[in-house]
Amino acid sequence: MNDNNFIFGIRTAIEAIRSGKTIDKLLIKKGLQGELYQELFELIKEYGINTQTVPEQKLNRVTRKNHQGVIAFISPVPFYDIEEIVTSTYEKGETPFILYLDRITDVRNFGAIVRSAECSGVHAIVIPEKGSAQINADAVKTSAGALHHVPVCKVKSGHETLHGLKQNGIRLIAATEKAANAHTTADCSGPCAIIMGSEEDGISDEILRMADELVKIPILGKIGSLNVSVASGIVLYEVVRQRTE
Repeated sequence: MNDNNFIFGIRTAIEAIRSGKTIDKLLIKKGLQGELYQELFELIKEYGINTQTVPEQKLNRVTRKNHQGVIAFISPVPFYDIEEIVTSTYEKGETPFILYLDRITDVRNFGAIVRSAECSGVHAIVIPEKGSAQINADAVKTSAGALHHVPVCKVKSGHETLHGLKQNGIRLIAATEKAANAHTTADCSGPCAIIMGSEEDGISDEILRMADELVKIPILGKIGSLNVSVASGIVLYEVVRQRTE
């Protein structure tokens, strides 16, 4: 693992948070206690940092050095607030174009999707804190640097976030094999959020129920499904086609 992706130690994590570094995820040993840990815990609550409590063995698999029960993964890019992006997009007179990624955990697929999103003019990519790919150097490389240009928004609740998008006049269009209509039939000319799910599990039922429209990409071959990064590119560029013709 690349040492640039993480830092370790309680005091080191505290100072990283206070200095404004973007923490992608904190791993904390089960049962960790003490005055210094309490200080870290207060910062975790204050900044809303994504935290996982894990056995010590998991921490040891990341590093054998003296981690003191705490490892912080540093994101190479900042995270943004989706509400602020939607508001500023409307204020600029632009039509919001959002991409929501549900349960996509493969780092290279994620990077490739970000590259397509940046090229197609997506205003923001939204991912849930839990069950998403780690944003690391591999993700940046696979995105061909696009992660430095398209805002990524990490959210605690996908349900609440998508509900907020709907209240802001954004239509939710979910790409799923369960759909009856092709992706070209959806009206993407207005404000919209495209929802893509993982190759293994697809989009969760909770998120599917929120969608205004379900669409699928026609599959004519025998394999039956596309790589999710390829599928994302196809759906995103349907939005581009409709908005540019």
